[in-house]
Amino acid sequence: MPVDFNPAAVGFDPADPAFIADPYPVYTKMREIGPVLYYPSRDVHLLTGFAEVNAALRDRRLGRAYRQRYTDEEFGQPGDDPRWPHFYASERWSLLNIEPPDHTRLRRLVTKVFTARSIAALRPQIQTLADQHLTAALADGGRFELISDYAQPFSVAVICTLLGVPLPDGPRLLAWSHRIVKMYEFSTSDDERAEADRAAAEFMEYILALIEARREHPEDDLITELVQVADLGDRLTVDEIVSTVIVLLNAGHEATVNTLGNGMRALLTHPDQWARVLDGAVAPATVVEEMLRWDAPLQLFERWVLEEGVVIGDREFRVGERIAMMFGSANRDPRRFPDADRFDAGRGESTHIGFGGGLHFCIGAPLARLELETSVALLRQHPGLVLAAEPEYHPAFVIRGLTGLSLAT
Repeated sequence: MPVDFNPAAVGFDPADPAFIADPYPVYTKMREIGPVLYYPSRDVHLLTGFAEVNAALRDRRLGRAYRQRYTDEEFGQPGDDPRWPHFYASERWSLLNIEPPDHTRLRRLVTKVFTARSIAALRPQIQTLADQHLTAALADGGRFELISDYAQPFSVAVICTLLGVPLPDGPRLLAWSHRIVKMYEFSTSDDERAEADRAAAEFMEYILALIEARREHPEDDLITELVQVADLGDRLTVDEIVSTVIVLLNAGHEATVNTLGNGMRALLTHPDQWARVLDGAVAPATVVEEMLRWDAPLQLFERWVLEEGVVIGDREFRVGERIAMMFGSANRDPRRFPDADRFDAGRGESTHIGFGGGLHFCIGAPLARLELETSVALLRQHPGLVLAAEPEYHPAFVIRGLTGLSLAT
């Protein structure tokens, strides 16, 4: 049965800097209380264990959206806030949010031009971009900022190359992304929402212009391919292309950068594990899986109950109830990962929930893994890397990442 727990008693406070700095001991306490915990301040049921989160991810009776089947009134929801129309428009056809049959159709079309084979073919380009950006980051000497000097510009350059966005425009896309993703947090101010809405409007306008440019002058890039799919009558609209491009940048870039920052912090604060990577005992591709598991870039994702009969953790849910899958807690569940709180570079466990699962499994997972593997392989060429300052996390709960990671060689 569900348990009404006292968040304050265990330290679950998504706005508390101390919790954000290290939420994992709190997650341990929450799992000990129960696999399904009701959190009244958001009227949501928190799933704390791996088995429960994994089951929810794969249950088609749960959905990220409900409007394909129900009205706002039926679910007791106020609907979209009219103050932020551009943000909601940018999200309308996001693969993260839509459900079948729209999700099935759109993902099938996008997958045609976003395959594991096409991503693997980018390896030489990605390696070149990584080398160029790390060389630039190290140009001023032996100390550099991993996230702002390397990870962010490198990741944006990769996604720009894939999409066909001019590389000089990368910083603009990065700025839009940072503003938009604040809308996904538990607590967001109206000023931040207004900034996110303006960013979404500017981003959509930019992508629409790029779509028209590719119609007139096709190039060898993802936007051109998506436009050609649409123009051949395969039921892909301009609005769907816009949402797809935005989510590929926002979700892909943010998660990859945060995984690299969180993961390199983990490695450098566990020098015995960093040594295993340096001496070749653990391959970069292997340690990437532990980076994704141990300090997940996405801590939580919500779903609505769309059908009767959903039972998770001995709790039967009603239609219209909301659950929150706690990825960060699930990835530290000792029932699934032995000695789960230990950072083990060679664990090599790829069944973590770093990329979600089921219908909404991250379409960009092959690209993220390739970027991360390339980055770790490049960084291990500098075996003397150490932390040059104590890193801090952004004051955000859902999207987990560092404000910076200052390193010295």
